[in-house]
Amino acid sequence: MKSKSWSKIILSLLVVSLVFLAAGCSNSSSKTNGVKKIQNRGTLIVGTSADFAPFEFPIVQNGQKKIVGYDILLAQKIAKNLGVKLKIENVEFSSLISELKDQKIDMILSGLSITKQRKKSISFSEPYYTTKNVLLVRKADKNKYSSISQLAKKSIGVQQGSTQQAVATKKLKKSDLVVESVVTSLATELKDNKLDGVLVESGVAEGYVSKYPDQYAIASVKMPIEKESQSYSAGIAKNNQALVKRVNQVISKLKQNGTNKKMLDQAKQLQKKYSK
Repeated sequence: MKSKSWSKIILSLLVVSLVFLAAGCSNSSSKTNGVKKIQNRGTLIVGTSADFAPFEFPIVQNGQKKIVGYDILLAQKIAKNLGVKLKIENVEFSSLISELKDQKIDMILSGLSITKQRKKSISFSEPYYTTKNVLLVRKADKNKYSSISQLAKKSIGVQQGSTQQAVATKKLKKSDLVVESVVTSLATELKDNKLDGVLVESGVAEGYVSKYPDQYAIASVKMPIEKESQSYSAGIAKNNQALVKRVNQVISKLKQNGTNKKMLDQAKQLQKKYSK
């Protein structure tokens, strides 16, 4: 009887050990095979929300529709580093993290800031762009707002799922927030007098002002931004540290040789020349 009991205990321990070993191998595989999986496929699939010029936006060039911008140029550099082709998937911003978790895309490049909530779901590369929030307004209202208190009962647009929505919910409680999925729609509604302002990233706002100097301006009011949201990073699947490492190598090199600034200038020129 004692012998049979010990046999059962030993058998149980062996089963448990095998389960943990299998789990360990699975976790290790998820951490190391992310790059190899992409290389075996021959294509890097990057998700973006192409309504965020100069980072990602659609144009028609030589009769062909394409998505361009700073993030797309960065995606091209990463794909080249991996030795694969690049495929861009245009997805609503609020759905990008779900697409990544469902393995429909390999990476997010879409003006994505690191937040505590997002870090629970995905991993991030090192930052590649420093940002700040501003209030985009109609040109006639450039000097109308100099403090947040003046935005009380004003209709302020923010993109759904963005860090601007999060900060506006906390800091602009007396404003009437209008939440929509794409920034371009918010900018159009601002121009058509349906909104009083749009809380948006400074580079995006500057692009509108540069492209349409008679229609848009940036208000002097200082807009809040969360400390953790002051930069953009690539979003990568949780535990895919092999891909994080390769992306970080590309970003570091671009920063060191100044190519990142040239890429941003290139994106702005494309925006000015081709975007509507």
